[in-house]
Amino acid sequence: MAVPKQKQSRSRTRRRRAKWKLTLPGLVECSQCHEYTMPHRVCSACGYYDGKQVLDVDKVD
Repeated sequence: MAVPKQKQSRSRTRRRRAKWKLTLPGLVECSQCHEYTMPHRVCSACGYYDGKQVLDVDKVD
């Protein structure tokens, strides 16, 4: 039976596994601006995370 000669990197393995993801990631509502964002991420609309402003959106644009 064929055996791989070298170890596959994490990124290559994860890229292959990500192809077959069937469910969409859950979205949560931002407590400040009520936009939908990914959980555990800074809100791209207002720059708040966990009730604190961590990103000045005006300067980023």
